[in-house]
Amino acid sequence: MSAHGTASESAPTGGDDNYSQAELDKFGALANRWWDPQGPQKALHALNPARLGYVAQRSTLSGARVLDVGCGGGLLSEALAGAGADVVAIDLAPELLKVARLHKLETGVRVDYRQQSVESLAAEQPGSFDAITCMEMLEHVPDPSAIVRACASLLKPGGRLFLSTLNRTPAAFALAIVGAEYVARVLPKGTHQYRDFIKPSELAAWLRAAELQLEDVSGLMYEPWRNAARVIARTDVNYLACARKPESA
Repeated sequence: MSAHGTASESAPTGGDDNYSQAELDKFGALANRWWDPQGPQKALHALNPARLGYVAQRSTLSGARVLDVGCGGGLLSEALAGAGADVVAIDLAPELLKVARLHKLETGVRVDYRQQSVESLAAEQPGSFDAITCMEMLEHVPDPSAIVRACASLLKPGGRLFLSTLNRTPAAFALAIVGAEYVARVLPKGTHQYRDFIKPSELAAWLRAAELQLEDVSGLMYEPWRNAARVIARTDVNYLACARKPESA
């Protein structure tokens, strides 16, 4: 594992504008309780082991160079590093990166946190990562297809991209918005907007356009009664996807 590298905590690097300031502010406001397993990100804590397991089953993490896009406060980033990966983690919310760096000091885990967009990193370091994770982020940006393209550029030939997002279905509206935000209140109200949910067919089209090969789509089920999650076959609410960059000719 490599470490260190402290990015500027001022303005995001790169000239792109593929982010919503309102979304950054919304998640930044949750920063101080990001690592509280009973706090506003309780569901995210529950999802994390299932997400890590999905990645670890499909990509060797020990000694691999891995990028975590939209890392937030570092839940998945630290888990990837704990599995032996050399992790670079990027986000555009300075409040979240501050929390991630502080937690890194407490745990001693080695993650290179940077306030940087994936598009600007792709311009700097194309073809430099064995695996990339981008979890629960695509539904929060104006142009998710651009994120997919940038991730494809950053992958080494044979590398894999792991994504998770929410399907645009009545079931997802009922469970992820009405149920999670208003009934069970395991997520803050306003966390998700139904119009921004993404159908697997739409994601598959973006992956094809980025010249990635879709290998798997699986459902991710959160069970609030036991505060845990598991990978399932049904993809009508949360789902995970794995895509591979072809080897060079």
